[in-house]
Amino acid sequence: MHVMQKRNVATVLRALLDRHGISPTELHRRTGVPQSTLSRILSEKIVDPSDKHVSKIAEYFGVSTDQLRGRADLGDTRPANAPRADVQLQDISLWDDDTPVEDDEVSIPFLREVELAAGSGRFVIEESEKASLRFGKRSLRHNGVQFDQAKCVTVRGNSMLPVLRDGATVGVNAGKSGIGDIVDGDLYAINHNGQLRVKQLYRLPTGIRLRSFNRDEHPDEDYTFQQMQEEQISILGHVFWWGMYAR
Repeated sequence: MHVMQKRNVATVLRALLDRHGISPTELHRRTGVPQSTLSRILSEKIVDPSDKHVSKIAEYFGVSTDQLRGRADLGDTRPANAPRADVQLQDISLWDDDTPVEDDEVSIPFLREVELAAGSGRFVIEESEKASLRFGKRSLRHNGVQFDQAKCVTVRGNSMLPVLRDGATVGVNAGKSGIGDIVDGDLYAINHNGQLRVKQLYRLPTGIRLRSFNRDEHPDEDYTFQQMQEEQISILGHVFWWGMYAR
């Protein structure tokens, strides 16, 4: 017997985010729907979102509210500000490590964990000399990212499911790495005593809160400013982009 997968707002929204290659952070910016609300929808903590939020999301993706709620089939969609089909797009070109960087491109280095000494168990965060990803200068400018402040980080583990899978790549703006730069609910890359982490951040009166999308397995972590110093926790930057392979 063939069992149909139940469609709800969470499954439809995940499909739309994957289809159009945008993150919840970017969707929050473009629709005004709070990122905390989006994360709760995606993790199915909110199973029946308000019509106000559903309407904004549906309007952006060019679908009906019934489609977003899983009551109607999800056909071909186009975000409200996406290019029309009759707009001529630039040619796509292939490149490898030996391909020179174009004038309108920037090669962004990956950050990685490096063990200080073999078997020591102590790590530091360094830029990789080999791994990099190319971004268009226009895209970086559009997101307010200085070219030399852009870094890439690989997500590890299941703590950010269902939005970011193990192996996903995020683009990080190292120019926004202070406590005062935190926008509650946005994603940030963290250096936790040599461990690279990607989390939602929230400002607290006495410190910060680290939150995972997968809160069932990874509860909130609250740290005072004193604990941040003791555990060597620092903000590496604000996540402005993410991408991953479909599975």
